[in-house]
Amino acid sequence: MAEAAWMGVDVGTSSTKGVVVDAEGRVLRAAQREHDVDRPRPGHVEMDPDVWWSEFQAIAAELTAPRDVSIEAVGVSGMGPCVLLADEDDVPVRPAVLYGVDTRATDQIARLEEALGGDQVHERCGSQLSSQAAGPKILWVREAEPESYRRARRLFMPASWLVRRLTGAYVLDRHSASQCTPMYDAAAGEWYRPWAERVAPGLELPPLAWAGEVAGTTHEAVAGIHAGTPVVTGTIDAWAEAISVDAHNPGDLMLMYGTTMFLVHTVLEPLRSPSLWTTAGALPGTQSLAGGMATSGAIAAWLRHLTGGADHGTLVAEAAQSGLGARGLLMLPYFAGERTPVMDPHARGLLAGLTLDHTRGDLYRAALEATAFGVRHNVETIRAAGGQVERVVAVGGGTRGGLWTQIVSDVTGLPQVVPRTTTGAAYGMAHLAARSQGVGDIAAWNPPAEVRAPDLSAAARYDELYQMYRDLYPATRDISHRLARLQLTAP
Repeated sequence: MAEAAWMGVDVGTSSTKGVVVDAEGRVLRAAQREHDVDRPRPGHVEMDPDVWWSEFQAIAAELTAPRDVSIEAVGVSGMGPCVLLADEDDVPVRPAVLYGVDTRATDQIARLEEALGGDQVHERCGSQLSSQAAGPKILWVREAEPESYRRARRLFMPASWLVRRLTGAYVLDRHSASQCTPMYDAAAGEWYRPWAERVAPGLELPPLAWAGEVAGTTHEAVAGIHAGTPVVTGTIDAWAEAISVDAHNPGDLMLMYGTTMFLVHTVLEPLRSPSLWTTAGALPGTQSLAGGMATSGAIAAWLRHLTGGADHGTLVAEAAQSGLGARGLLMLPYFAGERTPVMDPHARGLLAGLTLDHTRGDLYRAALEATAFGVRHNVETIRAAGGQVERVVAVGGGTRGGLWTQIVSDVTGLPQVVPRTTTGAAYGMAHLAARSQGVGDIAAWNPPAEVRAPDLSAAARYDELYQMYRDLYPATRDISHRLARLQLTAP
């Protein structure tokens, strides 16, 4: 007899991952498909949504192939906030515009701030307009590609697109909507129609639900999932990651080690910061103060490719051998601009202190330390906004091997809980799918496996390097901006 199981699938920046879990939270099997994003020009980061659906089908088929499990419910999540516009027949009018790594809408941000008032947007929506906000990207499509926009009728993100394909339901979770600044009223928890109509006239905005609420049932059998299987409303991957490691309680800070680094601090009352994002939480009754770096694991992948494709274990070993401070190298990790707390889409990456004696391991170590300095900068900004960080939980592929998490703890002085399962968002969505059926407690499913304690002997040296890191950006900002303009006009 087939065992009852629950499926979670997450569409990330560099891969789609899926898991099937049992009623005790054990991962019965996992699957993954890697993919690339498209970068048609500097500042533009896009993806074909057909990849999301085809990879979901491939992963679901792999996870259910042995036929020894019966999928009782499905949960999906994805990177975001993204902008996928589709016509009345749900045919995409153009590729999806991705989240804050896509910086094309700087002109639209400036004009919306002037027209609506930056302070008024911040007060009503919870966050200032930035490259992370979905609203200016919709406006960019409307202005730059009017023929595409004329055909647009609906707004999707990866999770809501998969829900639509599976069930026919048109729905978006409240957290994702809260990142559609300036189209969402944070206090009311609903779309703010006057500004939505100004930004996106003619779009049928999706009804809102909380992540984990049943959106509908599969209207036909799909890749081993029976027709009539419940599918829950999804959310953005970082918030699903927080759920996966039981880091969605007030005082928790989730650090997501992935292609980008993401931080989600859960609070009971909204906190405002011009350098962070105030959003709805993933679950009812919670709010988030969140931050995100534009690149982290992406730099590591770039270095691997640039230096001959060495495997992860080799590079980690070389970085460990390099030692604290990367033998005098210091990196700014702003390779795709920077999100929080710098909020500068025209920032650029920098390596300072290079000599002919430096090795691949030194560069890799500098990249890991740069992301740790970025985490510290975000944590200091969270505290300045009134956040009370009481517990830090690490999740994501970057937790493997331990070096990266250890460096972050050493730089920040914060111990990090590393749970038993760091699969991430797919596991979190499998939990929400099970919970919709009255099954599962995430604290019992995924207890702590270890705590990464900071090495106090490293504190003084990292304090010195961190101050250099903070000084380096303002010292080079003007040159970086000039170079960014050259890159935008380069053939």
